[in-house]
Amino acid sequence: MGGAETKSRKDGGKEEVMAESMKGLKRTHRCGELSAADAGKSVTVMGWVQKQRNKGSIIFVDLRDRSGILQVIFEENDCGAEHFAKAEKLRSEYVVAVVGTVEKRAGAVNENLATGEIEIRAREVRVLSEAETPPFPIEEDSKTKEELRLKYRYLDLRRPDLQRNLILRSKIVMAIRAFLSREGFLEIETPILNKSTPEGARDYLVPSRVHPGCFYALPQSPQIFKQLLMCSGYDRYFQIAKCFRDEDLRADRQPEFTQVDLEMSFVDVDDVIDATERMVAEVCREAIGLEIQLPLKRMTWDEAMNRFGSDKPDTRFGMELTDVSEVVRGCGFGVFTGALEAGGSVRGINVKGQAEMPRKKIDALVEFARGYGAKGLAYLAVQPDGTYKSSFAKFMTEQEMKALVEAMQGEAGDLLLFAADRLKTVWAVLGALRVELARQLGLIDNDKFHFLWVTEFPQFEWSDEEGRYVAMHHPFTMPMEEDLDMLETEPGKVRAKAYDIVLNGVELGGGSVRIFQSDVQERMFEALGFTRERAREQFGFLLDAFRYGVPPHAGLAIGLDRFVMLLVKAENIREVIAFPKVKDASCLMSEAPGTVEPGQLEELGLALVKGAE
Repeated sequence: MGGAETKSRKDGGKEEVMAESMKGLKRTHRCGELSAADAGKSVTVMGWVQKQRNKGSIIFVDLRDRSGILQVIFEENDCGAEHFAKAEKLRSEYVVAVVGTVEKRAGAVNENLATGEIEIRAREVRVLSEAETPPFPIEEDSKTKEELRLKYRYLDLRRPDLQRNLILRSKIVMAIRAFLSREGFLEIETPILNKSTPEGARDYLVPSRVHPGCFYALPQSPQIFKQLLMCSGYDRYFQIAKCFRDEDLRADRQPEFTQVDLEMSFVDVDDVIDATERMVAEVCREAIGLEIQLPLKRMTWDEAMNRFGSDKPDTRFGMELTDVSEVVRGCGFGVFTGALEAGGSVRGINVKGQAEMPRKKIDALVEFARGYGAKGLAYLAVQPDGTYKSSFAKFMTEQEMKALVEAMQGEAGDLLLFAADRLKTVWAVLGALRVELARQLGLIDNDKFHFLWVTEFPQFEWSDEEGRYVAMHHPFTMPMEEDLDMLETEPGKVRAKAYDIVLNGVELGGGSVRIFQSDVQERMFEALGFTRERAREQFGFLLDAFRYGVPPHAGLAIGLDRFVMLLVKAENIREVIAFPKVKDASCLMSEAPGTVEPGQLEELGLALVKGAE
């Protein structure tokens, strides 16, 4: 390195060191890989300048790469006047190479750094790249607005906490691949350019140049293709699959996302659950040292909804729902009796110790409940002296109020909240309310990881928008054998051989046993309102494949982004994706989506509708 020529320039009267070549250099270690055991070694490290502190006769530089931060010291007696002068000009985010010797720190050890026991005494420094002042500090737990960070995502990704997230994501993917490979799964890629299907979320469409007027759809999942692979005899398939859905974004959703997709032949529900939970347990152990007790707890969809108002219940705290419909039937409160007469339900939650909650906060909870479809929220506070303070006490007798409190296991100091509506709305309101209250009251232990399986989902759900039953999962999900007789007569009571794995109130993934008998598949299409012609048009190649011998098969997909988000305890899925989109599905950094040249549209046979811009 001694022969490298040093050049300089002047910008605005300030002398700057120009970038130098890396020729002749070879990095020996990453910054965070060095320790006291390396004392006395001559090393070459490279990275970004986190900060430079000039104390006159000595210059301290914190050097950063993805592995951590390392302190480098420059003294003119060690590095010479040329290199000391270059060290004086170093600024934040300059990219440099340093040759020096590892030493134990003469002063106090920095307990906040993994390399806090050592420093590098520099002999030479080479500036590989200069940097302008970043628009925000490159630091952990950034307080910079997310919009600015995402606009300069390449800088944001230099932050140590984001780098740790992405490093852990890579480690998780490697652990998944290793586990599934040992279990006999084959990694097989499926097409990205597919045919659009009518079920599920909206597709992202890609116009075809060579087939004017025709469109590909980006895959919402590899569902059909992985079933075809089972028909082809590849009895255990997996893929780290990129998927796309044109839907509104939330904290745990993106328009493009990654899922761990798998399918197995000659299996039933228990086989898929067993393989999946063993994979999850191994990943948690390898990635974050978390030991999970197997087998995981299971509960049916009915139990989850009735106890927690959600098919992805957070079981880290109590506050379960209580059905008081029979207790209040015939009471004097019209809101309760009206809901029951309309075929609905009255249910409540007990917020322990919150009887003194201010009316302003209760009103805020009412508004929160309205956001989930409630017309209102009834409350009853059991005062310390045993009396009641309630929004509906004047409509009910003392005996009715006492029976209601007993049914809710209410005690002095408790706040009881009630929703009365159709059952679907009651579940949605109280399910969301219990989580919101737990968050407000600090009842959630963020160090807990509660996994569970939710099984026996309904085969169908009623769509008010379409005026018909639609598949809760997809049209290829196998009904429970004992419910097949109700497929045509009582479809709302049919249960599916479907299962979701849930972690801390978030759906981690889900799957089902697939229909493999052609007669059952035809009945399923009929129940969903498909004509034979429409079924052939949409899924003809799959139905054809089933004519040539198809094994019983089942599968599952886990959302990789969500899984990583939960393991690193991030609040938003964007914190574990390198280049995420924002709420309107745009990229603030690349400014995608963008317009295209008129010639490109013409070549595709497309024209923009006036006003669409």
